[in-house]
Amino acid sequence: MKMHTRFTEETSNGMETRIFAVSETVEIPIGPVALKGDLLIPADALGIVLFAHGSGSSRNSPRNQAVAHILRSARIGTLLCDLLTPGEEDEDANTGHLRFNIHLLAGRLADATRWVKSNEQAQDLPIGYFGASTGGAAALVAAAELGTDVKAIVSRGGRPDLAGEALPLVKAPTLLIVGGYDGEVLRLNADAYARLVCEKKLEVVPRATHLFEEPGALEEVAWLASAWFQKHLGAR
Repeated sequence: MKMHTRFTEETSNGMETRIFAVSETVEIPIGPVALKGDLLIPADALGIVLFAHGSGSSRNSPRNQAVAHILRSARIGTLLCDLLTPGEEDEDANTGHLRFNIHLLAGRLADATRWVKSNEQAQDLPIGYFGASTGGAAALVAAAELGTDVKAIVSRGGRPDLAGEALPLVKAPTLLIVGGYDGEVLRLNADAYARLVCEKKLEVVPRATHLFEEPGALEEVAWLASAWFQKHLGAR
């Protein structure tokens, strides 16, 4: 018999209690390192979304947590995983050379995906990616490598242009979300969008800047993402 856990978390609508099949902090072995992650899977999950972020952010960032809360309220499990170790984060803070190492980030995201597929509670769930900043490029490169194992991708204020030659190889339906006031990143997203040949959509959040700090902007991102994942992960 599978054991379920009641878990109360704060949302924009107050405190909500949900029933989870999995609610735990995990360590994901990847080569010589182990990456920490928070794995939460609702008992009635439609799928699971792995978060990929750039350097300077983490699985504990308020923006990632806010989006994850709304995804879980839409019956989507989440794995918020740090793609760099604490030591690598410290190193990158001084050198900046790891945050743009898309090959490294994508490889670790792909390995984390394989770990999810071997997890007893998650292995049958369709998989999606939510990428931010250079994590958006990492998500696209990993998805190009894994093919149909990845069912949907959402990029928030990401740098999909850094996915380069992987862009036309992506098969997963891809949603790019950019702030209307994030001019240069919007241009780069439009260029990358033109190179994608999968099902795709570019959403511009009006009057939002790069970090979507304006009132209601991040919530709009989360609801756009949850609708995209429900459509493409829920249709099993």
